[in-house]
Amino acid sequence: MLHKTRGIVLKTTLYSESSVIVQVFTDKFGIQSYLINGVKKAKAKIPMNVLQPLHLLDLVVYHKMNTQIQRVAEARPSPVFRSIPYHVIKNTIVQFLNEVLYKSIRQQNTDENLFDFIYNAMIWFDETDELSINFHLAFLLKLSRFLGFAPHAQTRTDQKYFDLQEGDFTSIPPIHPNFIHKTEADYFLLLFTTPFERLNEIKIDNKIRRLILDKILVYYMLHTASFGQIKSHQILEEVLS
Repeated sequence: MLHKTRGIVLKTTLYSESSVIVQVFTDKFGIQSYLINGVKKAKAKIPMNVLQPLHLLDLVVYHKMNTQIQRVAEARPSPVFRSIPYHVIKNTIVQFLNEVLYKSIRQQNTDENLFDFIYNAMIWFDETDELSINFHLAFLLKLSRFLGFAPHAQTRTDQKYFDLQEGDFTSIPPIHPNFIHKTEADYFLLLFTTPFERLNEIKIDNKIRRLILDKILVYYMLHTASFGQIKSHQILEEVLS
């Protein structure tokens, strides 16, 4: 049976000389693997350039229960990105976020709220002309709400440490090394609560931004099974420095 669904491309893997398997986060079926044939042909029905990381698709798919690899009847970008593929900083940020998302939601079932957050955030990021180099930090902290480990707000003035393992403020340093001081933790909460449209109001120097990014990745590693190491953030830091 054919179904219409929206999709977010997570990973494309070569399957044969002209075919690929694409992992797509769909709003109707969660994460699915789709076999797409002929993507490298000159007149491909579904060309390779629409299957880039975090590209947004309107799909018509075949769906069979308990089948590991599904098939696609139609796929078209919706909307077509106008800036992300051509803007070096935006493209590098998207490549980084794609790696984190792939490691964070690869076991995810259908979750329309999570899907809509990613989908709408990518549309906003593509359309905005006022690029904020804090976007990836805010995106990951906001994403944590949908993944179930959002940071808790500070409640007392004596709570000067943020415990990354517990996701909460504390008045004394934890006995483990996975914590940050209040100065950096305040940025955590500010990035978490500030709308994307106002991110340029947050001024963070490069040294602190790198520290916050490192701690966010530790935060994800502590709260996401089999998260592993992220490789693309080093390239991201070089581009943003």
